[in-house]
Amino acid sequence: MIMKHIDGDDKVRLSLYTLSTCIWCKMTKKLLSDLGVGYDYVDMDSLEGGEKEKTLEDLKRWNPKCSFPSLVINNENCIVGYDDKRIKEAIGR
Repeated sequence: MIMKHIDGDDKVRLSLYTLSTCIWCKMTKKLLSDLGVGYDYVDMDSLEGGEKEKTLEDLKRWNPKCSFPSLVINNENCIVGYDDKRIKEAIGR
């Protein structure tokens, strides 16, 4: 899977699935950056062919509806949609 990394505090492993045009996805990225948290992300609409299919399959494990944003925390649970309170709780802020 092709994910980009944003540097920051890496106490929690975060993988963010987004669409480049989604306002809620942009707000989630901004929240994580403002909190100084490191995370990996992929803009699903920038992928093509097999890479897109493979990444969608990975996302379906966490969010079968494949809605965005989807934030996977420590490969244990997933927060679907923009929920700043739950995100802050999950990363201990």
